[in-house]
Amino acid sequence: MLHVPETGSTNADLRQLAEAGGEDGLWLRADRQTAGRGRQGRDWSSPIGNYYGSTLVRLQPGDPSPATLALVAAVAIEEAVRSCLPAIEDRLRLKWPNDLLIDGAKLSGILLERVGDAVIIGMGINLASAPDLPDRATTSLAAQGAAVGVAAMQDRLSEAMACWVEAWRTWGLSAVTARWESRAHPRGTPLNARLPDGQSLDGVFDGLAGDGALRLGLADGSVHVIHAGDIFLI
Repeated sequence: MLHVPETGSTNADLRQLAEAGGEDGLWLRADRQTAGRGRQGRDWSSPIGNYYGSTLVRLQPGDPSPATLALVAAVAIEEAVRSCLPAIEDRLRLKWPNDLLIDGAKLSGILLERVGDAVIIGMGINLASAPDLPDRATTSLAAQGAAVGVAAMQDRLSEAMACWVEAWRTWGLSAVTARWESRAHPRGTPLNARLPDGQSLDGVFDGLAGDGALRLGLADGSVHVIHAGDIFLI
């Protein structure tokens, strides 16, 4: 485990360490980021008090698709957060591809990047505060009445992540998707999908495909399989 008070981006730093031969399972945590990034190049607000960390997974022969590590990270974050807030089980839900929500408000985010045979997984969790976003509600653990320190969250998260990476490698993606679906909103939940080509689709959650893609049930009875896009609860 590496820790720095401040850096531009833990993902960028861990990329450099990966290129220099960093080992599988390496973690880097920062108290503050000055150039944090979310999915699709979005800025990620990084005030002190929240969790910002990245881990390195070295791909091995026979591993499932690297992109599915987003689902691995999502179930690990959900497990770590649930251990801090056991009383809100019915309010804590995963949303595809990798958001954790409390009462529909975003609590965390994940960013995957590939460098050679390594995948860098960046994770941010709102512990003390939540940013104001124009297109979605946000929350923090503090706002839910849980005072969780960054170091304590790191301990819970690294333990959960190690367990779920091992399950992903040993039992395959199906073990992860089964857990992910059990922690997600129910099938039939209305969703809006905004796709990379600009298309917007309304439908209902129909579970995950075998490769971890989202199945969106449409009004005409067909199913649209989504591999990339932004998903919103309706």
